[in-house]
Formats: sequence, C-alpha cells, structure tokens
Amino acid sequence: MKIVVIGGTGFIGSKVVIKLRSAGHEVVAAAPSEGINSVTGEGLEPAMAGAHAVLDVTNSPTFEPQGILDFFRTSTGNLLAAEKKTNVRHHVVLSIVGTEKLPDNAYFKGKAAQEDLVKGSGMPYTIVHATQFMEYLGVIADLGGTGNETHISTGNVQVIAADDLVDALVKVLTGSPENATVQVAGPERAPMSEVVARYLKAKGDTRTVTADPDALYFGSHLDIDTLVPSGEVRLGKTRFDQWISAQS
Repeated sequence: MKIVVIGGTGFIGSKVVIKLRSAGHEVVAAAPSEGINSVTGEGLEPAMAGAHAVLDVTNSPTFEPQGILDFFRTSTGNLLAAEKKTNVRHHVVLSIVGTEKLPDNAYFKGKAAQEDLVKGSGMPYTIVHATQFMEYLGVIADLGGTGNETHISTGNVQVIAADDLVDALVKVLTGSPENATVQVAGPERAPMSEVVARYLKAKGDTRTVTADPDALYFGSHLDIDTLVPSGEVRLGKTRFDQWISAQS
C-alpha cells in the first residue's frame, strides 16, 4: 500500500514513516526539503500518484493568528485538490482533542478551519483528535515560566506517548475511512500541574510547580476538561511512569 505522509520529516511524521516502512508499505515522506510543499502545491500530485492514503501532520510555521489560519486553509485546500486529481482514497489529518472547546485560541481556530475543510471536501476521511504528547511536557512546563517557579493550569490532561499515537495513526491509515473524528489519548487522567510536576522531578528540574487555575495554556484559560476526551476514545498502552522510566 502506498501512503504519503505530509510533514513526514517532523517529529510524529518521521515516526509514522518508519513504522509504515517496517510493515512493508511504500511511503513518501513529504516535506518542502523533499520538493513537496503543501502551501505552494509543488510536487503534490506526483507524490500522491497511486497512493491509497494521505496523512497530514503539518504544522503552522507561525503563531501569528492570521498566519495560522492562512496556513491551514491553504495547505489543506491544496492537499485535498491534489488528492481528488490523483484518486487518493483516504485523507487522514492529525488534530487536537478540545479543538472545538477553544474557539478564541488562534491555533485551535486554525485547526478547526482545517477540519471543516476536510469534512466538507467530499473526500473519504478520518480526523484523529489526539491529546498532548508526553514528549512535549518540557515545552508545557516552560509556558508557565523558566525561572525558579512555573505556573501551570489545573485543567486535566491525558498525555499520550508519541509511539502510542503513531500506532493509532498507522492503524487508521491502513484501515477504511471512518468519515468521522476519532479520539486518541493516554490511559491516565490528571491535572496538568500534577503531571508537569512529576515530569520535572523525574528530569531533575528543580523548578517549583504552582498549580494555578488561572494559568494560561498557549494564551487560553482551560476549564477542567477542555483538553481531555469525552465519549468513545482509543487509549494508548503506555502509562506515564513507564514512559518516564524509559527516558532515563
């Protein structure tokens, strides 16, 4: 089976490429550095010729609100147009649990626009809503300050190991389009402040974590369950303590 991974040289994309190739699939790791650009449209149709599925794990190169929106609209529109011309049978996009709950957040607004384009395109699709990666907890910690103290939201998270997300994406890519949104999350739910504190302690980081209900997450206030799934969810197998132990 031929599969094109748009953003195939990035953190998640490169892991998906390796997993698919190890299973015997033909994979195109698409990125501007490889002459395949979703914003300009360069190289998309040749890359997609004969492909069964396309996975979109691209990310906005800017955090400027209009830039984010323009990126996701342009990139997604070009991908969908190229897929229709080359008869791709499954469009898969990685998005975020809680996208619909933060309409005023610029990044989530861009992702929501991306999802709307996919849903209205007429292409067979699956949207994968994932929770935050365990591997990005250091970034989350830095959002609250990099001095001796970091203020972290008390909103719940259900962080997932990147490898578990990759397994879920591969299963979706090699299956039939669901024409729906599926949720993927880690097996444990806890306040973000608690998870970040455990992460920093395990890493030997001496910063004090202050659990702050008013702390912002990428500029937005979180309610208790903004970033966790509701309803049916596909759980990763890796518990946080297992992941932390494997890092040392």
